[in-house]
Amino acid sequence: MKLNSKLPKVGTTIFSVMSKLANECGAINLSQGFPGFPVDSKITAFVDKFMKEGYNQYAPMPGVPVLREQIAKKTNLLYNYLPNTETEICVTSGATEALFAAITAVVQPGDEVIIFEPAYDSYIPAIELCGGIVVPIELKYPNYNIDWNEVEDKVSEKTRLIITNTPHNPTGAVWASSDIDSLKNIVRNTNIVVISDEVYEHITFDETPHQSVILDEELLERSMVISSFGKTFHTTGWKIGYCVAKPALMNEFKKVHQFLTFSSSTPFQYAIAEYMKDESNYLHLPSFFQQKRDFFREHLKNTKLEILPCKGTYFQLASYKNISDESDIDFAKRITKEYGVASIPVSVFYNSQRDDKVLRFCFAKQSAELSKACENLSKL
Repeated sequence: MKLNSKLPKVGTTIFSVMSKLANECGAINLSQGFPGFPVDSKITAFVDKFMKEGYNQYAPMPGVPVLREQIAKKTNLLYNYLPNTETEICVTSGATEALFAAITAVVQPGDEVIIFEPAYDSYIPAIELCGGIVVPIELKYPNYNIDWNEVEDKVSEKTRLIITNTPHNPTGAVWASSDIDSLKNIVRNTNIVVISDEVYEHITFDETPHQSVILDEELLERSMVISSFGKTFHTTGWKIGYCVAKPALMNEFKKVHQFLTFSSSTPFQYAIAEYMKDESNYLHLPSFFQQKRDFFREHLKNTKLEILPCKGTYFQLASYKNISDESDIDFAKRITKEYGVASIPVSVFYNSQRDDKVLRFCFAKQSAELSKACENLSKL
């Protein structure tokens, strides 16, 4: 039997490769982006409670009502906008499902989609599966800011979608209000849709506010905003995310979602809704992760790595250009084997495989792990 692959360039992700290598070598795994500390026992107790109370069957397609109510309250608290729980919110099986549903809902064959690289690795395969044409724009190293003049130049009559991501994975860059204004000016009077990947919305540092597109009424009209409880509550394995969008876009989003996963884990949804009633469970996250960022950066100073800016997310980039001329993939694999620390080479986030000799480290780990990792890296 012969089969023409729809994704011929896609192989095993670098995240799986580096995590497997870390396990084989007994290395400290700072590669894959998942928290290395326990989930709050309160929320796991809620899961147990709702399972025992019988909330184990299919949830409603857009999510259980109490969770959509809590999402609406949180959105209003943070961004002064109260979405309609029936027509503007949909709970999904993780943010990656939400991204896939959003892209599939709007991209037709031949449509152009602007993405900013380095970019999260699920964007391009979803675009290509829809027959879309990827138009990559590279962020400006080392601060990874956007050249909005270049964006304006790349917009054409075929541009259907712009995918944005702030706080940004993998770079840790965070948008300013001027970025929101620039995007708004570019898409005004067009048919361009915006997908705003905001899964790290609660993880910004140095009192830097998160600039959600929800804050701008004009942008919100054409945007689908994606978020993740996995990132917010350290429950990445539960795969619960959501999308907020105006009814016209949400209606198309739900059409895809209902045939993609239909619904998401029922007891997890009820547990998250109950946990969200205490707003401190997410409002404390900036200070919580800033302590980890500052701890990790302080210990990295004992290495020869060049520490790059980090304004948000739980990822820290570091340049090794003064240490080696190896490709970032080779260097990342070597230090995993020889120095016991696994990271992600940033070139994998570029369509062009651009290599600036930069690695991404996840600092959402226990302090002892971070300290030991830096001790190992100091031997480079």
